[in-house]
Amino acid sequence: MPKLDICFSPELLPLYDLRGKVAVIVDILRASSTIVTALGEGVSHVFPVASLEECTAYGQQHDCLTAAERDGLPAAGFDLGNSPFGFLDANRVVRGRALTISTTNGTAALRRSLAAEAVVVGAFLNLAAVAEFARAQGRDVLVVCAGWKGQFCLEDTVFGGALAERLSVAFDVRSSDATLAALHLWQQGKTDLAGYLLQSAHVRRLNSLEASQDFEFCLRIDSYAEVLPRWQDDRLVRA
Repeated sequence: MPKLDICFSPELLPLYDLRGKVAVIVDILRASSTIVTALGEGVSHVFPVASLEECTAYGQQHDCLTAAERDGLPAAGFDLGNSPFGFLDANRVVRGRALTISTTNGTAALRRSLAAEAVVVGAFLNLAAVAEFARAQGRDVLVVCAGWKGQFCLEDTVFGGALAERLSVAFDVRSSDATLAALHLWQQGKTDLAGYLLQSAHVRRLNSLEASQDFEFCLRIDSYAEVLPRWQDDRLVRA
């Protein structure tokens, strides 16, 4: 039976062997939610990059939309910040366009996980798609929580617990204390997920930036139930 494990921070990745595994990159607030929304709304593919300089260069090289965020705020000089609503704006044409994006935590976590056999992006928005892909692969899964500047984040870990619950029949979710803890957190908070996560320091930080609308949107479960961003060659595509 394949195992599901959870890495609470990219800083802990050296403790894990990603070879042969499925890596699920999760940054609920907001990179993974934004990427899922972008592909769900018709963006053709996404180049996730670590630095702002790379984001600018990719935008020029591939003639694509650019999105960037640092410390929760849109970075100056880019088309978009790191909000799903940038791709829901009826006045902005995104369908058929490529996107390059750089964020404080999520895109860096993804770039550090490329040794895995398969790399996908997970969010509450596409929980069903991630679970279905994991079942079909039949490989060990590692949920890589982007966290906040290397530190633990409640909302990313709770997503790991939600995925563990969905995979509990087909996967071993009890041999890892990290997965067990995440599962308990999810079971404690799932009946009022927004209320539960309002305790999170990252959520309070985001809401202080007047991004509460983003917070509420990112907790919608399976709004994009058939959207699975998967790493292919040098980009994320909709699998």
